[in-house]
Amino acid sequence: MVKKAIAAGILAGLVLFALVQHFYKTEEPQAIEASKATTGIGAGMVAPTFTLKNLAGEEVSLKDYRGKKVMLNFWATWCPPCKEEMPAMEQFYKENSKEVEILAVNLDPQNNVKSFVKDNELTFPILLDQDGTTQQTYSIISIPTTFIINEQGLILKKHIGSMTFEQMQELMK
Repeated sequence: MVKKAIAAGILAGLVLFALVQHFYKTEEPQAIEASKATTGIGAGMVAPTFTLKNLAGEEVSLKDYRGKKVMLNFWATWCPPCKEEMPAMEQFYKENSKEVEILAVNLDPQNNVKSFVKDNELTFPILLDQDGTTQQTYSIISIPTTFIINEQGLILKKHIGSMTFEQMQELMK
């Protein structure tokens, strides 16, 4: 008898919880402003805009690429997994640059990035995060880290670690 009363009480509590959840449900926003995130940046958020200089010293802004998909990659010249994925990124860029732009944000501009780019025959845009502000804005803890941003500026996916050419193709679907 006591067991039945306990079971009935638990069941009633679960039903009450479900009803409260149903009637007081708030709608989730379509996108979260990433600059207001407290636990890092990820899928579903608006990509924070930034302006950085490229290797030629010209300013490049993320907002200049609205209307085009962007693969935003954070990397460094000393990083073995970053070095490992660069040939795949170059191949991906050569085959997909009409549909997707790659912006590779270098986090160690004090090193000879120009030499690294030349030695690896990279043709996609390399941006220099001189003061680490963009790295902080995007909450980059581990590199390489890549964000896929859609034509409207929303982050679709986040990938931590190096990628193969095939993984890049899959990530862009």
